[in-house]
Amino acid sequence: MPLRLAVRDIAFFERRVPFAKPFRFGAVVINASAQAFVRAEVEVEGKGTYVGASAELMASKWFDKRAHLSPQQTVAELRRSLAIARDLYLSRSGFDTAFALHAARIAAQVEACAKEDIPPLAAAFGPAEIDKAILDALLRSVGVNFFDGMSQNIAGIDARLSPDLRDEDLSQFLVRRQRLARVAIRHTVGLDDKVEGTGGVADTGENAGARYFKLKLNGDPEHDAARLTRIGKELATLPYDHSVTLDANEQYADLAGLSALVDRLDRDSALTSIATRLLYIEQPMPREITRQSPLGGLARRDFIIDEADDSYDAFPAARGLGYRGISSKSCKGIYKSIVNATRAARWSAGGERFFVSGEDLTCQAGLGVQQDLALGALIGVTHAERNGHHYVDGFADTPAAEAHAFLAAHPDLYARDGNGIRLSIHDGDLLTGSLATPGFATGVHPDWSALSPLKQPKTRIPKEQAI
Repeated sequence: MPLRLAVRDIAFFERRVPFAKPFRFGAVVINASAQAFVRAEVEVEGKGTYVGASAELMASKWFDKRAHLSPQQTVAELRRSLAIARDLYLSRSGFDTAFALHAARIAAQVEACAKEDIPPLAAAFGPAEIDKAILDALLRSVGVNFFDGMSQNIAGIDARLSPDLRDEDLSQFLVRRQRLARVAIRHTVGLDDKVEGTGGVADTGENAGARYFKLKLNGDPEHDAARLTRIGKELATLPYDHSVTLDANEQYADLAGLSALVDRLDRDSALTSIATRLLYIEQPMPREITRQSPLGGLARRDFIIDEADDSYDAFPAARGLGYRGISSKSCKGIYKSIVNATRAARWSAGGERFFVSGEDLTCQAGLGVQQDLALGALIGVTHAERNGHHYVDGFADTPAAEAHAFLAAHPDLYARDGNGIRLSIHDGDLLTGSLATPGFATGVHPDWSALSPLKQPKTRIPKEQAI
């Protein structure tokens, strides 16, 4: 039986993360950000009190891209999402399963955030981070690692938020899970990243030997086709086979522009190198119009949703529109990823192919990348976008003692590089062996004394400012 627990305390911290190079996706450029840390203290029924942790970058203008909001306002939404979620998770003192705690609060979280004009994707950020920290504490209470614990459904995941599934669908999916020993990195090529020559997409010093590449699109089919042609020529020089995915980050305004791009991929010989290696196209159109825009004939290519994944019914709705996949990101919720992976497996048993992909909103070295990597390795994601190591210099401004503690606990995942410590990539892969340690994919916690308290926004975003 799943263990029951009660949340006794939740504390938030943050650390500034400077970027080594600008990261441009869609209309957004990020040069630095703040990483949020969660410390949750839970009482596990009959076992005592334990502490768990999680971390995630608070990326601006992704959870909410509305033009009238500044980058700072969108980060303020994430801070409010955390604060609102903390109040909800601490509002009851009784014992329940980890998933039941989440399920009983997610609707109230979305509703409370909506009153402050915070959209569902940003609203989910707070529970997502708290859920990870709670799960870490729960696993530590019994000395079990994430993979074994989830195969036993220690969190008590059921179908109450996914009525298209049965409880046994989820439990049977989990019991069959085995940790992937290796997960290939998918190298991100941002819109400002160099294409040719030294430091370009085919430079192994830049791409870390990746066999998978994620190429950003800007929403103009002519511009995108020209840039993809250049990238394809460079990748063709690699001495090994490779695959690509395309990510529009909602930049294609409608189906007409998207059709123009797909037609070019189908017919333009200059794009053959890209088209023949293309696995899927990610979130082509704005989330606001996705559910009103069936793909029709475009579904001859595989498409996935990402930013449009803002609720537990998003994947079934996308399936009805012709989409084949959905992204897994721990910042959107670990339980939703598991539910969606269960759906993909169940639907694929009927003969059609559905899948969950691994995408990365710059998960940073330490808790962020480890917990997201473990989630993917659990649900069967064989390659995942990993760009934290690419746009950030290792552990960045993390104190040396803390970075060394992560290296000591996870020597297969990190390595010394000069005076710093950074992600260790083995022939294009990340190794997951050391993630099988008691807790949620980490043998150590951050140095809490070296973190700053999470800043809280001084003002809320008034509802009447919405457009």
